[in-house]
Amino acid sequence: MNEIKDVLYYPLFTINQTPISLISILLFGFILIGFVLAARLLKTRLLSKILTKFKIEEGMQFTLTKISQYIVVFIGAIVALQFIGIDLTGLAVVLGFLSVGIGFGLQNVTSNFIAGIILLFERPIKIGDRVTVGDTEGDVTHINIRSTTIRSLNNIAYIVPNSEFISTTVINWSHGDTKLRVDLDIGVSYNSDLDLVIKVLKDTAIENKDVLPKPEPEVHFREFGDSSWNMKLRVWVDNPKKHYYVRSDLNCAIVRAFRKNNIEIPFPQRDLHLRSTVKND
Repeated sequence: MNEIKDVLYYPLFTINQTPISLISILLFGFILIGFVLAARLLKTRLLSKILTKFKIEEGMQFTLTKISQYIVVFIGAIVALQFIGIDLTGLAVVLGFLSVGIGFGLQNVTSNFIAGIILLFERPIKIGDRVTVGDTEGDVTHINIRSTTIRSLNNIAYIVPNSEFISTTVINWSHGDTKLRVDLDIGVSYNSDLDLVIKVLKDTAIENKDVLPKPEPEVHFREFGDSSWNMKLRVWVDNPKKHYYVRSDLNCAIVRAFRKNNIEIPFPQRDLHLRSTVKND
């Protein structure tokens, strides 16, 4: 027992003139794990019992629970350090650890950590938003302290470092106003009845249940093409996640309506002229 005690209490190193032994590390770990578990319990209770009783949007609920969780873990780290005898005067030791971490090549981790805090407070993106990062379009499912998870339209999870949302351009389809304009380009034959084309396109848009009545659908004559009048149908939807489905439904409905009203959708044609030569003797 004395040998085990000597091993547990043998000073391994010193922090702020306080010897740190194996028992100190174990106590620090146990206390910190206890606060982490308490933070998770607070997160689930806070989200399921308290915040759901108020009409708070899902993104704000997530932000409040995450911040509460981080605060509890931070307090746990301070309590654990104080418990093993380390004096955190002015949090100098914590800042010292951070500077040492940066010196050992943790710049990216630190920048992602700070970016995660910015995302939680400024909320340029939130849970459930439809975003495009690079060539990836998907929905935000998790915002963690280091990275954000985006579930793509192909159900693939992309783990994006938080610093990407701060230092690069990110398209947020849902930020502020969720209404989205959808434009469809349609070409019709020069032999078509122009007024009928405009009426059919507008009626087709109005009949779609996902198209908003306000702003009302618009039809524009864009230009005279090589073999068609180039028209544009402009509609609005209330949810950016619907724009692919609305575009497909409108395209199908336009084809059916054009066939019903004998409106031709032209395709590029080329005339081939053959010239024969007569050889004179």
